[in-house]
Amino acid sequence: MLCRDIGMNWNKIKVLVVCIFASYLAGIIGSVFTAEGIRSGWYETIKPDIAPPNYAFPVAWNILYLLIGISLYYAWSLAGNKEKIKVAALYGANLFLNAVWSYFFFGIKELLGALIILTLIWASIIAIMLFAWRISKKASLLMVPYFLWVSFAGILNYLAWRIAAGYA
Repeated sequence: MLCRDIGMNWNKIKVLVVCIFASYLAGIIGSVFTAEGIRSGWYETIKPDIAPPNYAFPVAWNILYLLIGISLYYAWSLAGNKEKIKVAALYGANLFLNAVWSYFFFGIKELLGALIILTLIWASIIAIMLFAWRISKKASLLMVPYFLWVSFAGILNYLAWRIAAGYA
């Protein structure tokens, strides 16, 4: 009764929670590899000078996963039935690649492979933004911080690869 009185729609809230959870799930999976990689000390040997302090990454990623989840919510909620399949595929592929990047970079320390995956992540963000723009401009614009962060991460990944290869 109270929910109806204040205008809450529990179905929308459930969808929002699922979207945010799906987004954070990629981060949870990726963090298994990231935490181990950072604890090993290996990252400090290849960390570029322009890299933010280690404590900044979980803060940034928590904000980004929240924004990605909200973006997914808007895109999903406003998409037609046929568009929902594309929304799920685009966001799902992006989040899968996001988790795989952590495995390549921190798990198996394959920095060039991680850079290639990061390029795919970057392209998938652009694809999401372009597709979502037609459905929900909010969904598209909520992906801008993620796009910018991944662009910066690409620079860090490239520099780390150069340092590890002995070119820097």
